[in-house]
Amino acid sequence: MSFRFDLASFEFHASAVTPVASGNRRFIILAVTETFSCDQLLCDTSGLLIALTNDEANTLSLLISTEQYLGLLDGEELWVRTLRVDAGNLPESYQWLGLRSQLEVLSPAHFQLAGRALQIARWFYDHRFCGRCGQPTTQDSLDFARVCQHCSLRFYPRISPCMIVLVTRGDEILLAHHHRASRVMYTTLAGFVEAGEGVEDCIRREVREEVGVEVGELKYFQSQPWPFPGQLMLGFFAEFAAGDIVIDPTEIIDAKWFRYDELPQVPATATVAGQLIAHYVGLRRTINNNNRPNR
Repeated sequence: MSFRFDLASFEFHASAVTPVASGNRRFIILAVTETFSCDQLLCDTSGLLIALTNDEANTLSLLISTEQYLGLLDGEELWVRTLRVDAGNLPESYQWLGLRSQLEVLSPAHFQLAGRALQIARWFYDHRFCGRCGQPTTQDSLDFARVCQHCSLRFYPRISPCMIVLVTRGDEILLAHHHRASRVMYTTLAGFVEAGEGVEDCIRREVREEVGVEVGELKYFQSQPWPFPGQLMLGFFAEFAAGDIVIDPTEIIDAKWFRYDELPQVPATATVAGQLIAHYVGLRRTINNNNRPNR
């Protein structure tokens, strides 16, 4: 982001209790359309996400639709503000861009913060009305929740657990080219955890369904919020156990075993998929270097 903060200072606030509005605020700005679509962020002319001061934000002529409090960042309140793009024009010094444009531009921590802002803004618009009885919802006084006063159903920001796994076999890793990829890239396997399913069961099922092999020992790596639109990616390594690759052609174009030092194009390390691959490559390189005989 084009402002100087120590992100380690960010105080995550999981409640909806907001401070009294003051002039000491920063805003991540999002566009909202007349159909309540909310997926464009305010960026500068170089394409970098910016967070405006209170005075800077107030110079924009677009109508303010909503404001949601995110937390404290280096002592300043951080908010997400949505503006009606059908009710005015941006100054030439700004542009609207999607969050994916920031993936390899922002640091992982700043990207995660921008994703939180986007998810909170979407949550407000996606749950303006109750999905059970159709009545309008209101903001809960304590939690980040929209509440139906008619039937008491509560709606929290969407979080969908999703496993992402790198299948390993010694010096080799199993990577796949997915139909959903916008370019030729080989990556890890992933899938949503189904209702009533453990994440470990999901890993074994998805690997079997997508590439036809069985896996043995699982090792947890790390997680990553992934706001497209609301996944929590749970990263694992899985040791190959048995089977030949047989792809599911509805999801996978190709899947192969690759040596760790002979990889195709893989995801950037800004993603947990890229981090899984990079971590395993580092491990195998270290193991093989240590096993080389001394001259």
